[in-house]
Amino acid sequence: MLEKLNILNWFRSSKPKPSKDVLSEVFKSKYERFKELLDSNAELSKIITDMEQKLLGQQLFGMSYLRSQSARAVFHTLRMVKSLDSLSGHKYPALFTILEEINQKIKDDLGKRKESPMTEWILPYSRVTKEMVDWVGGKNANLGEVLNLVKLPIPEGFAITTQAYNYFLAANDLVDEINRIKIELDPDNPESINQISENIQRLIISSPVPHELGKAILYAYDHMMKRIKAKGSGDFSTSVSMRSSAIGEDSELSYAGQYLSMLNVPRDRLVQTYSFIIASLYTPRAISYRVSKGIRDEDIAMSVACIQMVESVASGVAYSRHPYKILDDNVLISAVWGLGPYAVDGVITPDSYKVAKDAHRTILQTEVSTKPVQLVSNPDGGLMEVPVEADRRDTLCLSPEQIRSLADYAIRLEQHYGCPQDMEWALDRDNNLMVLQTRPLHLEIPERQNLAEMDTQLSGYKVLLEGGEAAYPGVGCGNAFHIHKEEDLTNFPEGAILVARHSSPKFVVVMNKAQAIVTDSGSVSGHMASLAREFGIPTLMNVKHATATIANGTEITVDAYSGRVYEGKVPELLSLQPVRESHMKDTPVYETLKKVADSIVSLHLYDPKAPTFTPQYCRSLHDIMRLVHEFSYTEMFTISDYVSDGEGCALKLAARLPLDLYVIDLGGGLENPGEKARKVEVEKVVSTPFKALLKGMLNEELQHQKPRPVQLKGFFSVMSEQMLSNPHSADRFGDRSYAIVSDKYLNFSSRVGYHYSILDSYCGKTVNKNYITFSFKGGAADDVRRSRRVRSIAIILQELDFSVEVMGDRVDARFQKYELPVIEEKLDMIGRLLIFTRQMDMLMHSESSVNAIAAAFLRGDYHFDADSSNGANASRQTA
Repeated sequence: MLEKLNILNWFRSSKPKPSKDVLSEVFKSKYERFKELLDSNAELSKIITDMEQKLLGQQLFGMSYLRSQSARAVFHTLRMVKSLDSLSGHKYPALFTILEEINQKIKDDLGKRKESPMTEWILPYSRVTKEMVDWVGGKNANLGEVLNLVKLPIPEGFAITTQAYNYFLAANDLVDEINRIKIELDPDNPESINQISENIQRLIISSPVPHELGKAILYAYDHMMKRIKAKGSGDFSTSVSMRSSAIGEDSELSYAGQYLSMLNVPRDRLVQTYSFIIASLYTPRAISYRVSKGIRDEDIAMSVACIQMVESVASGVAYSRHPYKILDDNVLISAVWGLGPYAVDGVITPDSYKVAKDAHRTILQTEVSTKPVQLVSNPDGGLMEVPVEADRRDTLCLSPEQIRSLADYAIRLEQHYGCPQDMEWALDRDNNLMVLQTRPLHLEIPERQNLAEMDTQLSGYKVLLEGGEAAYPGVGCGNAFHIHKEEDLTNFPEGAILVARHSSPKFVVVMNKAQAIVTDSGSVSGHMASLAREFGIPTLMNVKHATATIANGTEITVDAYSGRVYEGKVPELLSLQPVRESHMKDTPVYETLKKVADSIVSLHLYDPKAPTFTPQYCRSLHDIMRLVHEFSYTEMFTISDYVSDGEGCALKLAARLPLDLYVIDLGGGLENPGEKARKVEVEKVVSTPFKALLKGMLNEELQHQKPRPVQLKGFFSVMSEQMLSNPHSADRFGDRSYAIVSDKYLNFSSRVGYHYSILDSYCGKTVNKNYITFSFKGGAADDVRRSRRVRSIAIILQELDFSVEVMGDRVDARFQKYELPVIEEKLDMIGRLLIFTRQMDMLMHSESSVNAIAAAFLRGDYHFDADSSNGANASRQTA
C-alpha cells in the first residue's frame, strides 16, 4: 500500500517556491483591495437606500444633497472597480469606460437643473419655502413650509443662509487654512481627529464675523422684535434659540444631533454664537463621520435658524398617529409645563392625550401626570430647572380646545407631507399654540408588551411570526408561495405572498405580482430590499423561521409595520393601508432626483448566471456594484492558487487533524507566535472565521471517529482512478492545506484525503459584508461514486441553507449576508463536513448511500456506516 502512495510523488510539480516576502505581499495586497471593495460596497448600499427614501417624496432635499450623494456614489463605485481590477489582474477594463459613461450622464442630468443664485444673507420665514433647502437647510425650509403653505403658526424668526456662511469663510480666508490643517489628519487615530477638530474650531471661533454680516444679523433680530411687539404682546422674551440647519442635516450626509444648537441667546451674544454653530461643523464626531462616509467639505454648508425664544407655559410633542401600534390611527399628544426638552428627554412623565381624526377632533383619552419641576429660560442665558407651583403639579397642561387645535395641526401636517408627522409645539403666555418643528414620524417595531396589547385588539387572528426588519412598510394579504429554487418563480401566482429562505434580487421578476415578501434572512440595505422599495411591496426580512412556520398555500396577512405575519385575512389591518402621496413630486429638484436615480439606484442585473451578467449590460452604478461584488468573491476564492509550498511564509498548525495544515496571517489572525516560531497552537488562532471552522474540524465526536470499514475493491478502485485517470491532480493527495487569515477573513484550501476543497469567508459585525463561499471538487474513485458523493454533500449544504450548484464532480455553495453568530455556526458545520467526508468516496457503493450519509451527518451521527445500514455483507478491511 505504501508503495502505491509513494508512486504519486512522481506526479509532483517542480514549480519554483516563491519567497516569504513575495507571498506575503501578494496576499496582503489582495486582501487590502478586497477590504476596500467591501467597505465601498457597504457605503454605496447606504447611499442607494437613502436616495430611495428621498424618492418616496416625503423628506426635504435640495440640489446640494443630490450633487453630494451622486459624487459619493461615483467615488465608491470607482473604488470598487479599481479594487476588482487589482484583484483580477486587470480582467475588466470595460468597467472603467462604462462607469465614465454613467458618470457623464449623471453630470448632464444634474447640470440641467439651473438654480437661481442666492445673494442674501438673511431670509425671514415669511419668504422661506421647501425649494430653498439648499440655502437655508432642512430645518429652516420646513418651518417656512409650515408657515407659508400649511398656514400654521410658528414663532417669529429668520434664517441666516449658506451664502452668509460662504461669505464668513471667504472674508477670513478660512477654506485654504482649514484644508491645510486637515492635511495632518489621520482618520484612524482618534487623537489626530480630536487635535484637528480643536485647531479648526479654534480658527473659526477666533475669526471675526465680518462687520457687514454681523450688522445684518442684528438688523434682522431688531426687526423681528418689532414684529413681535406689534402683535400686541406686552411680555415677551428678547432672547432667541439659534439652531443648526446644515445642508443635508438629518439625512445620510449627517446624523441627528451632530451640530450645535443654543437656547435662550440674548442679543449681545447673537453674533458670537453664530460662529460657535458654524464651528460645530468640525466637531470630532462630525469630522469622523464625513471622513468615514466620503463626504467632502464642499458638499456641506451651515445655515442657522434664529427663532423667537417662546416663553412656553406648556410644550411637548404630537404624533399624527401612534408610532408603533398599527391599529391606532389617532393623534397622540404629550405635554409638560415649561419648555419642551423635559417632555422629549423623558425627565418628566408628561400628560398624554389621544384625539380621533374625525371632523370634531373628538378627545378619546386624557391622562394627567405629576409634574414637580419644569424647564425655563435663565435670565443670564441658557436654561434652568424650577419647581412647578403645588396647585399645578397634578393638573392638565392643556384645555380641551387647545388639545383639539393641536390635533388639527398634526392632521394638517400629515396631509400636507403625505406621511405621519412628529411635531414639536409650544403654548406661549398669550395662549397661542405654535409649531416649533415637524419631521416624518418613523414607525417603529413594537415592543413585546405592546404586541400583547395588539393581540387583544385583534382577537381571533393567529400570529404565525413576529420580529424581523421591514425593508418597506405596509400590509399585504394573499396565499403563501414558497420559492426554493429559481424555477419556482415561473409558477408564481398573481396576488401571492413570496416566502423564501434568502433574499434575492432575482425575485424582481414577480414583484409586480406579489402582495408582500417574507424571508428568513436578508439585509434591508441589500439589492432585493432596494427593489422592494422601488416596487412598493411590503417586505419583512430576517424573520428567521418564515419558511418553516408558514405552510405553502396558507392565506396570510403580512404586517410590515409591526413585523408580524398573521394566519388568514385581517381586514382591520388591510383597511389601514395608507395612500402615499409624494410631498416633493411636483418640485424641479424631485424630477432631477428621478433622472439621476435612474443612473444610480436602478438595478437591471439580477442573476449572476445570466448571459447578460457582464460589464456591457451595466446601465447604473447599482448594476456595477452588484457585478463587481459578485466577481470579487470569485477572485478572492482563488487566492489559494498563489500558495505553492509557501515555506518560510506559513506556520504549521499544531492540531489533531488528519491533514497537514499551515497558516498564513495577513494581520490580526493569530496572537503573536514569536519571530522564530515554526508552529502555532490552536489557542493562538484569533481569526473569527478560522476559529469557527476549527471548532467544527476539532469536534469531539469527529475526533473519536473510528476508521471507516471499506471494501478492498472500492479502495483499489479509488487509487487506480486517482493515479491513472487523473494524473495531474495526483499532487493533491497528502498535500498541504493552507489557511490564509486575518481577524475577520479566511481563505482555506484543504487537501483531505483525495478531495480538494476551498472555503472563502468574511465574518464580522456588518451583515452586508458577511459571506461563505465553498467548493468541494476533485476526489478519487470512478464517476459514479464521485457523483454520489457530490449529491450527498449538496443535500447537506442545502439543508444548511446554502445556495448550491452541482457541476460534474464539483459542488459550489454560497451563504451570505447573515449576522456574525449565524456565519460562525455555518463555518462550524463546514469544518465538521470536511472531516466527515474524508473517506466518503469509499462509502458511496450504492445509490441509497447518497441520502443515508447526508441524513447521518445532519443528525450528528458521525460514526454512521452506510454499508451496515443497508445490510451489506461484503468483505471489509479498515483503511
